[in-house]
Amino acid sequence: MSSDEFDNPEREAAWVREQREALLDYLVREQVNHKGVPERPEWLVAPYVAIWSVESRKRPGAVGWWAISGDVPTDYMSSSEVRDARMAMRVFGRRWMKASKQIAAGVEPEEIRIGTPESWPQLAPLLASRAKLLSDWANEDDMWP
Repeated sequence: MSSDEFDNPEREAAWVREQREALLDYLVREQVNHKGVPERPEWLVAPYVAIWSVESRKRPGAVGWWAISGDVPTDYMSSSEVRDARMAMRVFGRRWMKASKQIAAGVEPEEIRIGTPESWPQLAPLLASRAKLLSDWANEDDMWP
């Protein structure tokens, strides 16, 4: 599927709905006790990546976690030291770059779970490329309002 197809607002809206549903399923599997995920992500480039705020159950109305989905590993992190979607993207990028180096060396990553040790040699360069892309986008002022 090409990004040109996502110039169509209906196609983008369908992708956003699919990503939200996938994220909600992921958060259930990860046992994240949240209050909800908005209908639209805080930031997106369809069909590649979406950054979502996840509402805190302990502090209604506040962001409890930041999550990412799309053509990237679905992942989440606490919002305790992350104030916005751009910072979340930076942190995901750093975390994934560190993990890509760890799995390339055959070492279990400290901050994320990804694949199996048998799949790590194939996953390491993919994760590194996604990490670099996130870091590049986070540093690109034109991509942020």
